[in-house]
Order: sequence, then structure tokens, then C-alpha cells
Amino acid sequence: MGSIKFTKETYLYWYELMQLLRRFEEKTGQLYGMQKIRGFCHLYIGQEALAAGCMTATRQEDPFITAYRDHGLALAKGVTPNSCMAELFGKATGCSKGKGGSMHFFGKKEYFFGGHGIVGAQIGTGAGLAFAEQYNGTDNVSLTFFGDGAARQGMLHETFNLAMLWKLPVIFICENNHYAMGTSVERTSNVTDIYKLADAYEMPADTVNGMNPEAVHEAVARAVKRAREGGGPTLLEMKTYRYKGHSMSDPQKYRSKDEVEEYKEKDPIETTKAKLIENFGVTEEQIEAINDRIKQVVDDAVKFAEESPWPNDDELLKDVYQEPNYPFILD
Repeated sequence: MGSIKFTKETYLYWYELMQLLRRFEEKTGQLYGMQKIRGFCHLYIGQEALAAGCMTATRQEDPFITAYRDHGLALAKGVTPNSCMAELFGKATGCSKGKGGSMHFFGKKEYFFGGHGIVGAQIGTGAGLAFAEQYNGTDNVSLTFFGDGAARQGMLHETFNLAMLWKLPVIFICENNHYAMGTSVERTSNVTDIYKLADAYEMPADTVNGMNPEAVHEAVARAVKRAREGGGPTLLEMKTYRYKGHSMSDPQKYRSKDEVEEYKEKDPIETTKAKLIENFGVTEEQIEAINDRIKQVVDDAVKFAEESPWPNDDELLKDVYQEPNYPFILD
């Protein structure tokens, strides 16, 4: 399986986390088909190595922010499977009180800042999180995730300019799964190597194998170190792949089944499992024990969501506006 750069414990962590994300999303897709979950729903299946590698290369206090394909990163940051599943069900015990749904997961105490439905909008907000950390004198780093489609938004360029000007501690992570909804990268821009967009701002950048948690960890760790030391932002283009459609309503007619199967041969869960068995002597029985434990966690989350109450009617307008709290009185 090649060189081994990390400990057995790290590979076990990656395997268990990726397995949790995969099984949670598979169950989500099943429940959506049963109409237990409604509205928009974007699954993270295939992209789990990004979440795994980013987690081991960062601290809990480093804020994460992403777009609407947010279930995987929320779970990775520690938002509980129970509260995530309850949110999908629209229940009061959900991580956004049942009012955000699939696209708007949040976990304040887990430093997970969404879940955003406006394409590319979170790029500016992620830089804002970095500015707050810089202003408050911490050495925390903001990880700001967006898709290859969002890389074509004007928000990216305005944000890159200010992030470099102010040397903000932010890592911009493009989860390039090759398709913005149903449109390939090649059909949206002459620049198909998205990491090269950083060149115009003299921002450090790299392209990374996003199907490999080791490669993700190493790239993010380098960028995090630079940011913590005051070196400013980095753009990382993570080459990954989603096995399912853009959303649950996507018939996926823009790609072949052979293309999907080709990427599944590089599945990060299977390659990590193989390394655990071949290089660390982990047995199939131990792997199955992890799988069974994850299955129970997901089943328990569904039960929790099913049994949770709906939000009360008086919740409708709560959390919509924040009352101003001025330090002075206006005459």
C-alpha cells in the first residue's frame, strides 16, 4: 500500500469518521426516498477524505464554514448525529432548531458556522471569520470550503484580494468534484486548474488529491502552519468526486456510469481499510466491529429524530433578527 506516514490511531480515526459520514448520508438518501426528509438535500458521499484529513490537521477551535453540501463537515466537527438527523427531519432538537434543514447546519460550540445556500457567499463570510480571529489576537485559522461552481463567483475575487491585503488566517478549500450541479468545470471556464486563480493575488496555492486523507492532511497542515505564523491565506484545490447526483433530484445524465465506477476504485474508505489491515494488522473482525458501531449510531439518530417534537409555532420568527445592543443611546 505504499509508505505509511501516520500512526495506526490516525488511520483508525479516519476510517471511523469516514464510515460515519458515508453511512449517515446513505441513510439520509434512503429516508429522503421515504419522504421522511424533504426540501433540498445534497449528499457528501465520495468526498469523505476531505473532512477526515482536515480534522487531523486542525484544532477544534479553528472555524469551518461551507456551502449547502454540509452534513459531512458538520459531523466531522462534532455536531452530533442525533441533532443533524433531527434537523433533516425539521424537528426542534435539530442543530438549527429544525428551521434550517439540510443546507443550514450550524454548531456554535463545535466552531461549525454553516451550511449556506447562496453559492459562493460563504467565501466572504469565511474571510470574515478569519478577520475576527486576527482582530481578537488568536492564532486560530478559518477553513472556508466551496465548490468548483462557486469558484466562478465574483465574491471569490473580492475576498481573495482583501484576504491577501490583510494577510488573513484563512485557508480557501475548493472541493472540486468536477461538476457544478450538472455542468463540468471544462464548460464554465478557460481556467480548469482552479488553484491557479490564486496567482493573480500572489496567494500560495496547490492542487491536492482529495480522495486521500493523507494528502489532504499534509496540504492543510502546511497551510495552517503558514496562517498561524502570520503568513496569510492559501488556496487548496482538492480534486474529489461525488458518487451521487448534485442533489436528490439530479438524474445525473451528464456523466457515465463508467466514470463513477472508475472513481469508486479510489474510494478513500476502502484504501484506508486496506492500509489498516495490511500495515497495522487490524483484523476484518475489528473492522466489522467499527462498522456495526457506526450503524448503531446512525440508527439511534433516526430513532431520536423520529421521536423528537416539532418546533412550536412561536419559534417561527425567532432567530430571524438580532435586536441591536448599542453601547450608547441615540437621541
